[in-house]
Amino acid sequence: MNLAYIPSPSTGVIELGPIPLRGYAFCIIIGVFVAVWFGNKRWIARGGKAGTVADIAVWAVPFGLVGGRLYHVITDYQLYFSDGENWVDAFKIWQGGLGIWGAIALGAVGAWIGCRRRGIPLPAWADALAPGIAFAQAIGRWGNWFNQELYGRQTDVPWALKISEGSNRVAGTYHPTFLYESLWCVGVALLVIWADRRFKLGHGRAFALYVAAYCAGRGWIEYMRVDEAHHVLGLRLNVWTAIVVFVLAVVYIVVSAKVRPGREEIVEPAAVALSKDTEDTEDGGNGEADDAEADSDGSGTRTAAGDAAAKEPEDDAGVAPQTAEKS
Repeated sequence: MNLAYIPSPSTGVIELGPIPLRGYAFCIIIGVFVAVWFGNKRWIARGGKAGTVADIAVWAVPFGLVGGRLYHVITDYQLYFSDGENWVDAFKIWQGGLGIWGAIALGAVGAWIGCRRRGIPLPAWADALAPGIAFAQAIGRWGNWFNQELYGRQTDVPWALKISEGSNRVAGTYHPTFLYESLWCVGVALLVIWADRRFKLGHGRAFALYVAAYCAGRGWIEYMRVDEAHHVLGLRLNVWTAIVVFVLAVVYIVVSAKVRPGREEIVEPAAVALSKDTEDTEDGGNGEADDAEADSDGSGTRTAAGDAAAKEPEDDAGVAPQTAEKS
C-alpha cells in the first residue's frame, strides 16, 4: 500500500452558479497570459514596442488552439470516430486534448499573419516569446491533473499520482507524467533565457532551442505514458514526432548560425495610418495650397483677383471667420 502520493482533484469543474469553471481551461488561459506578459517584457528589452506581442498573440492564440485540437483529433481519431463513440466530442476541448505540435505549427501561421500586419520579422517575435511558451506549457499541463489524464505507468514512489476509478481509468497510483513535463518545461524556459543572454541568440534560434529542448524531454516522458496511442515501429507516434522535430530544430540552429550570425535589431515601423481628422486637416491644407497656386500669376505673387477670391466674407457679427490651419 502506497502511503505517500499526489491526490487527484475530486472534480475538474467548479460551479459558480450557472457558470462552470473548468480546471483544464483555467490552466490554459493562465498559461496564455503568462506567455504574453513575459514575451512582452522580452520584446521591450530588445527594443520593441509595448503591446506588439499581445497584438500578434490575438492572431497566434486562436490559430494555435485550433491547430492543437486538430492534431489531437487526427492522431487519436479512434476516440471520436470509432464504433460507440460520439464524434461531437471532438469539439469538447474542455475535456482535454491539445497537441502541442499542432498548436505550435498552426499558431506560427497566425503569428506570421500578425507579424506581416505589423511589419516585423516573425523569427524575432518568436525568439522573444519562446521561454514564455515553455512557462505556459508548464502551467497548462496541470489541466491534465484536473482531468486525471495522461499519467504514466503504475508505481509506488512517494510522488505517485493517485487516480480514481472512472471512464477508461483504473484506480491506482501512477507516474505523474503531467508533473514531469511541467517541471521539464520550466527547465526549458530557464535554459532559453540563459542561452539567449549568454550567446545573444537571434533570427529564430532562441525559439528553435526551446523546440529542441522540449522535444528532448517530451520523448522520454511520452515513452512512460500508458494512455491509448498509435504506435509506429514499436514507438508511440508522439515519440517519433519529438525525434523528427528535435532533429529539424537542431539543424535550423546550426544552419541559421552560419547563414545569419548574431542577433537582428528590432526596429518597428512607425504607424502610417492617420486618423480621419488628421486626414481631413491635411486635405484642407493641400486644397489651400492648390488655390494659392491657381491664383498666382506665376511669379510667386498672388494677383488682385486671387486676393479678392481668398478674402473671407464677414459673418453677421462683422468678424471674419477664422480659417482652419494645418496643425
